[in-house]
Amino acid sequence: MDWRHGHVQIHRALILGAVATLILVLPASAGGARVTRGDFHAFAAGTGMDISGHAVMIRTAQGRTFVSVHVEGLAANTTYASHVHKQACGVGDADGHYQHDGTAVDDENEIWPGFTTNGAGVGNGNARNHFTARDSAISVVIHRPGSTPNKIACADLQ
Repeated sequence: MDWRHGHVQIHRALILGAVATLILVLPASAGGARVTRGDFHAFAAGTGMDISGHAVMIRTAQGRTFVSVHVEGLAANTTYASHVHKQACGVGDADGHYQHDGTAVDDENEIWPGFTTNGAGVGNGNARNHFTARDSAISVVIHRPGSTPNKIACADLQ
């Protein structure tokens, strides 16, 4: 690796860190954006797991939606699905996925900040959609791979 490639990687990491910091400290409405956030807690299917972390949704004035999740306490090196849901965590295990327009089940109509955990069971996921999520996009659910019931954690976005 030459010095320029390393330099670009350092700058990219610094920029991503600065964006993450701004997300956490911005007021709930900044520059026309609406920011909601919540902490993850385990559902019944996640009992016995020491799950913690948070989710953040930013609805921009430019008609986009960004969702970021950070979760700890999961299985190491495992891929987890994560979706924005249309009910609060306490209502029927957050009901079904939020769908923006119609019934297509894909990452363009739904918001999917899925992720793969590292060796310590920490996962970070991001989703970027080209629409502004309506008020009915109110929670983020993490799904356990390959088992039912599979909703293991939820964060209400407030």
